[in-house]
Amino acid sequence: MSRRSAVAASTPRGWAACLLVAAIVVVALNQRTAIVGVGPLLHEIRDDAGLSGTAAGVLTTLPVLCFGLLSPLTPWLARRFGADPVVGLTMLLLALGIAVRSTPSTIGLFTGTAIVGAAIAVANVLLPSIVKRDFGRHAGPVLGLYAMALSGGAAVAAGVVIPLQDGLSIGWRSTLLLMAPLALAAAVLWAVAVRTVATPPVDPDLTAPPTGPVRITLWRDPVAWAVTIFMGFTSLQFYGSFAWFPTILVDHGVSEQTAGWWLALMGLTGAVSSLVVPVLAARARGQGRFVVVIVALYVVGWAGMLIAPVSGAAAWAASMGLAQGAGISLALTLIVVRAPDSAHAAELSGMAQAVGYLLAATGPLLLGALHDLTGGWTVPMIMMLVTLVPVVGAGLLAGRPRLVGSAAAAGRAGGRTDG
Repeated sequence: MSRRSAVAASTPRGWAACLLVAAIVVVALNQRTAIVGVGPLLHEIRDDAGLSGTAAGVLTTLPVLCFGLLSPLTPWLARRFGADPVVGLTMLLLALGIAVRSTPSTIGLFTGTAIVGAAIAVANVLLPSIVKRDFGRHAGPVLGLYAMALSGGAAVAAGVVIPLQDGLSIGWRSTLLLMAPLALAAAVLWAVAVRTVATPPVDPDLTAPPTGPVRITLWRDPVAWAVTIFMGFTSLQFYGSFAWFPTILVDHGVSEQTAGWWLALMGLTGAVSSLVVPVLAARARGQGRFVVVIVALYVVGWAGMLIAPVSGAAAWAASMGLAQGAGISLALTLIVVRAPDSAHAAELSGMAQAVGYLLAATGPLLLGALHDLTGGWTVPMIMMLVTLVPVVGAGLLAGRPRLVGSAAAAGRAGGRTDG
């Protein structure tokens, strides 16, 4: 698979552009499906594998933990092997992980889940920077489609796993295995797309390490840290709610299939906000107003689950779904608009997803552990409300119209002036 030239920083056009966007969308569909599909089946997985709430929390946290641990390595992989080949290989690795996860053993369950997380971690980091590299000023709509596919894949997985299991009369392992063909299809489509768009022989700036003051100060840059913390706590909300929302409903007497449909509604509403928010946010000078709306939607959802979890489930699912889609798509947009070029976008994406997802990994785990400790869901849901506070603070800072490295650059300029 060839690497595209940044000198063609020309946006791909016509058939090539459509094919590349389609490949990005199909890869994105795989980035949540294999994880979210576990949620509606978690009650059954716990019973069959004999997992405690804490162990189930570890299972749902493991992919997110992989996101955090492997994200810093991804820019190096892109420089060493090329971003496009690496993305294609992640889809093959994802199919392998799904297969291993479906083997009849608890070790296979956790090992396969880790492989799934590793594959998705790398794709998570590279896709936003590839969008910036290939679509430049037109990145907003493509990011919208990408983020919509993330939420849409989650919605489909949440809605169909139980009907598939019941309709085909198969167990949860075979049901999860049905996700492997989608990953293989994404690998094939990606290979075709990058060959179609490819132009020789100059490497894009994505394959070269960033240079200059931004590269040096990224991990000490306040803008980079604001984006990172916002990514972390919005991801904590996303994975915590998707992992445990169906189980909370089941524990309140809702059937597994109905809980799955409400989770699917959450994903569908998220797909809508995922499509709209990047287009609007990329055009806005600042993104603070979007942060306020996201937090308000989460407050409505979690407060509603505390007050009337069954009778208002559809409304709370829709509210949290809108917040999820808007939150993750805004985080991706901030990575793109706060970076001066695709090389720095890859570095910022790696930083934000490394620290952010390590933070996010605590969400499902803490929810499960607090449930085991208290025997109910009130304390875990209050914890989720409390974690919205840093979403507001970091989001408002990240929403200011500044590039990463701007503070360091201004300091250097001031020093030269003073001298």
